[in-house]
Amino acid sequence: MGKVTSKLQLTVPKAIADQFGIRPGDDLQWLPAGEVIRIIPRRKQSAALTPSLEDRVELFDQATLRQQQREALRPKRAQSSRRRSRGWKREDLYRRGHSR
Repeated sequence: MGKVTSKLQLTVPKAIADQFGIRPGDDLQWLPAGEVIRIIPRRKQSAALTPSLEDRVELFDQATLRQQQREALRPKRAQSSRRRSRGWKREDLYRRGHSR
């Protein structure tokens, strides 16, 4: 049976830790389930499932190429509003309604 310390830490019985592969430093998820508490070991991602650096670079390059292709299909934007004349300037707004 586990024991709770004054710091609210719990000792996991060795048989349970061995059965579920719980090791020092592992994270445990605590879930309320009615009148009981479920303790679920969080599995760390296996190194075999983690892509290598070369694989990650290749995936990044593929994503970059897809983004460039999407941008090439996108219609070009009209010229920036800074380049086009609106027919008035900001200063004109301050002069409206003021007689000189």
